[in-house]
Amino acid sequence: MTIAASTHAVEVTFRPTRPGFHIYGLDLPSGGLGVPTRVGVRAGLEATGAPRADEAVRWLDLPLLDTRLPVYPDGPVTISLPVRRTGPAAEIVVSYGACSRSVCLPPVIDRVTAVTFAQARVF
Repeated sequence: MTIAASTHAVEVTFRPTRPGFHIYGLDLPSGGLGVPTRVGVRAGLEATGAPRADEAVRWLDLPLLDTRLPVYPDGPVTISLPVRRTGPAAEIVVSYGACSRSVCLPPVIDRVTAVTFAQARVF
């Protein structure tokens, strides 16, 4: 995973390292199967819109569980979040789960990454 932050946007690129692995869609409800992909900000950045993915979701059918889950295609996907800078440093908060059709890796829940901006002034 890589994170890029500016005064106008945060971009998080997820890159499952194993072939055949995907991450779940932004619209996956919390508390069910899978870990929804989430990108948020705090302490120095304020979201000014909803996150968007550079890939469209596809539906993963799980007939034995009688469910369908929104997932991104296997491989990298970038989530962009429009933001406004409110301080000289910020925190990016990310959650996601990477799975194949039969195996899930341990999920990442509310991982915080600190970001420092070159200029100390807020515009």
